[in-house]
Amino acid sequence: MKHFVIHDFIHGVFHLDKGFLFTVKELVTRPGHSVREYIQGKRVDHFNYFTGFILLLAVGHFIGNYSQITGDQLFEDGKMSGFHKVAKDFAKFILLATVPFYAFASYCVFKKAKLNYIEHLVMAMYLMNGILIIGLFFTSLTVFYGNIKVLSVLNLFNPLLEFIYMCFFFYQFFSKFQYKKSTLFILIILNACLLLILKGLVNFTVDQIGMAYFK
Repeated sequence: MKHFVIHDFIHGVFHLDKGFLFTVKELVTRPGHSVREYIQGKRVDHFNYFTGFILLLAVGHFIGNYSQITGDQLFEDGKMSGFHKVAKDFAKFILLATVPFYAFASYCVFKKAKLNYIEHLVMAMYLMNGILIIGLFFTSLTVFYGNIKVLSVLNLFNPLLEFIYMCFFFYQFFSKFQYKKSTLFILIILNACLLLILKGLVNFTVDQIGMAYFK
């Protein structure tokens, strides 16, 4: 147990040259390149994508406990819709539910890259980790700043930030495959739009279930 805590867990999470912090740094600075390298077999330095997902959720929950606002305060009416009630209790499942759809979309759009679905699934998990990291910046802001009107406006930019990050991620990832730049640009925009649409459809479905359940 001592060896596990000191060596495996602490070393794996906090080591800057490998492990969790290394993976976070890579997903912020060079997400596409690092994930492509991981899929191609250079996995020694990277933190496991699923474990990283769980750990990022835990970090977000921990920081959220010190937030000056609650999630429902970001909305003008101060009330939570059915979706937000469900999201509060089942956020992990909702996030995970989008991953297979993200993987299938990129598998179809970038079929010329000849990656199998499982490889796209791994890529989608790391993409989700990167999106969670973006969310942590906003969550951390709410710890030190509590102006609801300003935070509500900033929250509206989250989809745009996700779109930009997706484009950055996929450009780096597929830049080493033999795509013409113009073709790659079009495919990246198409794929990012598809992912946001899929996310919206998942949210809409959960919203309808939530509204029916919380009448």
